[in-house]
Amino acid sequence: MTAPNLIVAASPHLKDRDTTPRIMWTVAASLIPVILSSAFFFGISAILVILASTLGALLTERWLGRPGALRDGSAMITGLLLGLSLPPGMPLWMAVLGGFFGIAFGKAIWGGLGQNGFNPALIGRAFLQTAFPVAITTWPKPGGDFLTLKGDLFAFPFTSPAHDVLTSATPLGLFKFEQKLTPIVDLVLGTTGGSVGETSAVIILLCGAFLAWKGYLNWRSPVSIIVAVFVLGQILHWVNPARAADGMFHIFSGGLMLGAVYMATDMVTVPTTNQGRWIFGACTGALVVVIRVYGGLPEGVMYAILIMNAFTPLINRVTHPRVFGTVKMKEAKS
Repeated sequence: MTAPNLIVAASPHLKDRDTTPRIMWTVAASLIPVILSSAFFFGISAILVILASTLGALLTERWLGRPGALRDGSAMITGLLLGLSLPPGMPLWMAVLGGFFGIAFGKAIWGGLGQNGFNPALIGRAFLQTAFPVAITTWPKPGGDFLTLKGDLFAFPFTSPAHDVLTSATPLGLFKFEQKLTPIVDLVLGTTGGSVGETSAVIILLCGAFLAWKGYLNWRSPVSIIVAVFVLGQILHWVNPARAADGMFHIFSGGLMLGAVYMATDMVTVPTTNQGRWIFGACTGALVVVIRVYGGLPEGVMYAILIMNAFTPLINRVTHPRVFGTVKMKEAKS
């Protein structure tokens, strides 16, 4: 029996070896240097907070997700990013609750991976920011013994944690409320108070460069965010230096690097076109500076990305190229 000359099968006919699980787990693995850096500065507290948020995300994915959903690695990334965005002294039960909320209301309620409109890790952090504003804005100082806890991590649920460790304001808080600038070297190296992921901007950039080299990260979003933050921050600094810090300070302070490299490049919640990514990044960067300078809070990365997530469908519609062979709407009506 001779082989058929023509075989008809459903698409796709060409399959890439870079599957969704492969990409997701590579992104998760790229966070290992960032996690190790945070452990260097904040000790075991950083590891415990990250483990707690990741546990909450994984358990919720196992409970609410489709069968086998844990294998794609998206819940792991959500938990890791959420943990990196929290203070190292955050009570662990709050971190677990944040992981639950991020997956349940940031992903599962939308229909699972690929259907969510907002970044799940930021949804989890936004919930914690609203529910526990004191705990999420208590910043232990970096340094000290590795095994020394940075806060009341093992506080019982719904009790007031005891903050019996040395705390400090973040560089953004110091400038906004006390007009004190943090040396740029400390910002770059991460030797300042802040969230677990506000460690070394250099390490985060190197991890992002690795993902871009692998083709798992579109560089346009983070580059446009950083450029927009620098340009607008520098302009406002020239206009009113007492109120607005310079562009370099805005780039290396707070969670900008972590947000730009890992959260504003989410394949699901950001525009799919290159032109759309430029628009998304530029608007996100501008919002970050506006919120930091004119808002009531010293940080604005989380809110800026979530706001622009809401505009992603509109940006996709405006920037999506016209299908070959079709005519524009106005031409069709005429």
